[in-house]
Amino acid sequence: MPSLVAVRAWCRVDFGGGTLDIWPLGLLHPGARTVNVAVDLAVTVELRPSSIRYLVRQGSSVIEAASAAELARHAETSLIGVIAVALELPPFEASLASGSPRGGGLGASSAMTVAFLTAAEVAFDRPRSEPRKIAAMARDLEARLMGLPTGLQDHYPALLGGALEILAELGGERVRSLNVDLERLGDSLLVVYSGQSHFSAGSNWQVVRRRLDGEAEVSKLFAGIAETTAEIAPTLEAGDFPRVGELMSREWSYRRQLADGISTPVLENLLAVAATHGAWGGKACGAGGGGSLAILCPPERRSDIAVALQREGGEILSARPVGSPLAITKSSD
Repeated sequence: MPSLVAVRAWCRVDFGGGTLDIWPLGLLHPGARTVNVAVDLAVTVELRPSSIRYLVRQGSSVIEAASAAELARHAETSLIGVIAVALELPPFEASLASGSPRGGGLGASSAMTVAFLTAAEVAFDRPRSEPRKIAAMARDLEARLMGLPTGLQDHYPALLGGALEILAELGGERVRSLNVDLERLGDSLLVVYSGQSHFSAGSNWQVVRRRLDGEAEVSKLFAGIAETTAEIAPTLEAGDFPRVGELMSREWSYRRQLADGISTPVLENLLAVAATHGAWGGKACGAGGGGSLAILCPPERRSDIAVALQREGGEILSARPVGSPLAITKSSD
């Protein structure tokens, strides 16, 4: 029996600068960066080579196929199929699981891509790739699948863990691990699922196209996002979480104007309720348009704010910052 490879990777919460991680937007705003943190909502991939078929299990769904191309044509397994075709993978059995709600805006699909790429290298005894190559491959495969440009901010937390600053630079991104008290940050962080699934690539493409077309208002809004996010990393490292919350709200004040649908009444209501009950600030995760909110608040107010958000229909996710990197196990069972 071939060995079973299991890979666990992390979802993320972003504090600011999303969308600017999509090439070439960050280069159009020198100094642009994205700041985020890995949270212990895990995605897991279990992968074992097979001699006869491709099989993918996810929840109650079980999809069998005679070829990787057939997997790619099936809606439930299209991402795995696109990866398998690109890597020319022989038959395998895979089980996939995610701790994030579907369409939660927490980077789960990118974490899954990173985890599957890593599991495939280990399971089929292929040379291990460095994190930067895995991140780039995952981004490019997602773009191939969706036919739209995709960014890099989701892949590095999945790979590295911890709080990160991802800077857009000439020749490629530079990733810096931030010196942040993750335990203390977790005491002030609330992650709330709005109940509205979102499609980030579609939302992002609207604003990417408008920025590349040189629309003055969109360019101004991105400049505001870039300038605000530049303050977030040093403020996080200083442990000034009330100020980080304020900066997150300022970032959202720019982001929500980028395109119709990024802000929704549900998101705005949840943010307003959190502020009324003493939150320092917050924003939608990822591209907005639904998904989850990240909110920073005084630790002593966290429980009361959570109850108030639940009364408004929000789902509080058990998601705390985590500093450990992607984990791999291999067994013969």
